[in-house]
Amino acid sequence: MNDSFVTALNTQKSTQNWMDVIADNMTNIYTPGFREKQVNFKTFLGGAIADDYDKKTGQGKSTPGTANENLFLEGKGFFLTKTPEGKSVYTRLGEFTFDGEGVYRAKNGNTVQGYILNDKGEIMQGTKSISADLYQETALKGGALDIPTTNIKLWIDPNNGKFLGKYDDYEIKEDGTIYGKADNGKRTVPLYRITTRNFHNAAALYEINDGYFIETEESGKPLLGCGEIRSSLLEMSNADFRANISYFQMAKLQIEISNKLISSNKELLEEALRLVGS
Repeated sequence: MNDSFVTALNTQKSTQNWMDVIADNMTNIYTPGFREKQVNFKTFLGGAIADDYDKKTGQGKSTPGTANENLFLEGKGFFLTKTPEGKSVYTRLGEFTFDGEGVYRAKNGNTVQGYILNDKGEIMQGTKSISADLYQETALKGGALDIPTTNIKLWIDPNNGKFLGKYDDYEIKEDGTIYGKADNGKRTVPLYRITTRNFHNAAALYEINDGYFIETEESGKPLLGCGEIRSSLLEMSNADFRANISYFQMAKLQIEISNKLISSNKELLEEALRLVGS
């Protein structure tokens, strides 16, 4: 039989950890792209032992962004970005902007990934094209197409102030296609398609920084994302304020009980030592 004092100490420690996670969730209730942390507990005779955190994968609400480049992904999936070393990093935080050289970047400096398109809007894989219908069908079935991605670049020609030297403006459509617009919007040309990825077990992705994830063995390999993209919007935190208030009340009660058990065990020990010494 396990010592009740050890059980109470274990429970007190893990509950304090739980309260810290709840406080972090509530602090970031309005942080764009924040994923709610969820603590699971294994209940053994030795007490409650905190597991690794899971991430709530549900979608947060949309909020107006600060620029047209900002993106909101409606549905399952993640935007694909690359580090300077070429490592794939996934995020729901579409706080993207074009830098001074026209490169599309995430807030942390990673490059947003996309596919090069031909004038029909088809994804180019070398000299071959992949139809939009095939891509969409594969995405809806949760499949993957082995297509290399590229950095998205819309540099502005200093000689005429136009994007890529010939487009007056650009527009990002729901399927993630970036169009160049010319002749006062009368002519639109597909340039890139923003890459999104999904996972069979997205909750198992490893968070390397707030809102930025890498794949793990448990998450599985990335598949094609199938959500729709909204420009000029950002995704808010998916933390549930009311639920976390409820969790906090439960944790508070649990730690009060643990403290009482520790106090009672301490009094019993002191009494036993007094009796032995008398």
